[in-house]
Amino acid sequence: MASSQTLPLHTKMLMPRAGINRAFALVYSCAILALLYHHFIGLLHSASMVSIFLLLADSVLAFMWATAQAFRMYPTCRQVFIEHLEHCAKEEDYPGLDVLICTADPYKEPPMGAVNTALSVMAYDYPTEKLSVYVSDDGGSKLTLFAFMEAARFAAHWLPYCRKNNVVERCPEAHFGSPDPTRFTETDQIKMMYESMRERVENVVKSGSISHDYVTNEEENEALSRWADGFTPHNHPPVVQVLLEYGKDKDVSGHGVPNLVYVSREKSRDSPHHFKAGALNALLRVSATMTNAPVILTLDSDMHSNDPQTPLRALCYLLDPSMDPKLSYVQFPQVFHGINKDDIYGAAMRHWFEVLMSGMDGLAGPIIAGSGGFFRRRVFYGRPSEAPEMNQDLRVSHSIKSRDVLAMAHNVAGCKYENQTEWGRNMGFRYGSLVEDLYTSCLLHSEGWRSVNCNPKRPAFLGKSPINLHDCLNQAMRWSVGLLEVAFSRYSPITFGVRSIGLLSGLCYASVTFWAIWAIPITIYAFLPQLALLNSASIFPKASNPWFWVYVALFLGAYGQEYLEYVLSCGSTQRWWNYQRAWMMRVLSSFSFGLVEYLLKSIGLSSIGFNVTNKVVEEEQRKRYQQGIFEFGVASPIFLPITMAAIINLVGFLSGIAQVFFRQGSIEGLLLQILLAGFGMVNCWPIYEAMVLRTDEGKMPLKVTLVSIILAWALYLASSVAF
Repeated sequence: MASSQTLPLHTKMLMPRAGINRAFALVYSCAILALLYHHFIGLLHSASMVSIFLLLADSVLAFMWATAQAFRMYPTCRQVFIEHLEHCAKEEDYPGLDVLICTADPYKEPPMGAVNTALSVMAYDYPTEKLSVYVSDDGGSKLTLFAFMEAARFAAHWLPYCRKNNVVERCPEAHFGSPDPTRFTETDQIKMMYESMRERVENVVKSGSISHDYVTNEEENEALSRWADGFTPHNHPPVVQVLLEYGKDKDVSGHGVPNLVYVSREKSRDSPHHFKAGALNALLRVSATMTNAPVILTLDSDMHSNDPQTPLRALCYLLDPSMDPKLSYVQFPQVFHGINKDDIYGAAMRHWFEVLMSGMDGLAGPIIAGSGGFFRRRVFYGRPSEAPEMNQDLRVSHSIKSRDVLAMAHNVAGCKYENQTEWGRNMGFRYGSLVEDLYTSCLLHSEGWRSVNCNPKRPAFLGKSPINLHDCLNQAMRWSVGLLEVAFSRYSPITFGVRSIGLLSGLCYASVTFWAIWAIPITIYAFLPQLALLNSASIFPKASNPWFWVYVALFLGAYGQEYLEYVLSCGSTQRWWNYQRAWMMRVLSSFSFGLVEYLLKSIGLSSIGFNVTNKVVEEEQRKRYQQGIFEFGVASPIFLPITMAAIINLVGFLSGIAQVFFRQGSIEGLLLQILLAGFGMVNCWPIYEAMVLRTDEGKMPLKVTLVSIILAWALYLASSVAF
């Protein structure tokens, strides 16, 4: 038999584009330095508010571009060979795997989504006795508990069905909803059982109460009876309910089933709960008291498994003796299903997962992406030199339903347990930011841990993304606030990160955490040149001036690089156009609001909360989304910046054209401004359509349009003073 040395578990290769990226960065940085020099010389001769704003915009653009180049210096691709795993470890030697699934609100995150996710991972091609699934219900809802009681019953039929027929799509919703499903003898029967379960769960969520007819035994009735008077989502005792236990519960074929445990940690208005990071830490502790598996997988409730062999791919790194012993986690990309043909909101995040994550993989490793990460449990207990080695065979000797184990599990799920401990600081997921995933990965990397990116051809997980613009923008605003919390913390990547992780890795983190300051240059360029056009003022070099071509080269160079990266990572030109348009919308609205929100919080005038992204979709919204129509519909202030920009760019462009053709003005001095206004106007077409041409429920609310017109007019009057 060939040895494991001749049969590698994985390979790593530097992408060919690395050399091109480095050469381009050198040339482009010279152009940036030349432009900044031009600005400084201009300021020395005649300083004005316009020239100061342009210098500010270009300085921020230069900073953000420079940090983003760190992703492009060592782009790396990897490949795993799970067929070689048997030469490294026998199946009985695989480490235990605890899967941690988080959900928070049964009305925004329908329980059936979490149920499908849990069932998909319970059906992994992995030793059943080594697999446990823990579900955190941070909404403390008996509706969610009931849904998982139903899931436990259905699992007894679903797991043997998948095992017998070697089903690939082991998420029931995906399997039965496939446009060309594979049919087996029992398919119709299992589908009827699934539909019956789904109907009961959805009826319970819709009514808000659980019919006694749905409760099948006294144990379930006793568990649900804990929701008595005074039990609220924000004030309740811990609930730990073992729904399935390996060795005691069997499926219909007589095989054991994985452990399935429902957890709702204690909540009190007097104690901080630290959002998702707090929920994950509670699951870490509860799982440690019950199964204590050395490998942990974290998942969002809507991110179901799409490949039953995903754990084996992770083991190709975690069990490889040649890997760096400081390897802390294996991160899989988030891939989203249900996105329309041209991805009008740029929700696939292809550029992030295909380009930026592979760039970090060549350095200290990719960040935690919030879902789809396989962790060594010991990384949550200290630095590589301090963290205790986890015994791969260590299992809690008592039944997970025993009184002692349950008492300990309830204790560690209490809201006072973390007091006077290192949890959230030097242990577990770290507190201090709404983006606990990035913050934790930054600190883990600074402690010396490393990570790898695993991006198989068949996506390991499939999730859902928002399909209306309001939810997309609010989600990005929440991210931007959390990222700024990291950027300006004591662990700022630009200072602490560069020193502790290395220059390039620190710059990668800085590029992400300073996301929101993109709002400064984009807002300036979205309004200032256009307002100057309205006031017949030229603020850029003439077309005959060499500096004009420096601006053009910088614009085309940056856009051209991103376009090539996007298209070469299997994206289309139309998708790229929609991606860059959606990105600018996020910058103008989400990042601007996030920046203001963070500044207000910093001076004590605002408090930041965590809002769960709505996963419930109305049928009419879904139809418009599949047709590629933008969804506005809500009279929200978050639409004001992009609507104002649409108005200013349109009027500015028409004004510039009028000056050239009707007032016999010179196009040389205004060409760059007209081009910018025209570019903005083309990108704003969905907004004009929503303001004027549409009559459906997703159109721009009249209130938003009128307020935007008033604000745009006020901005023009104010600018007339400056020009």
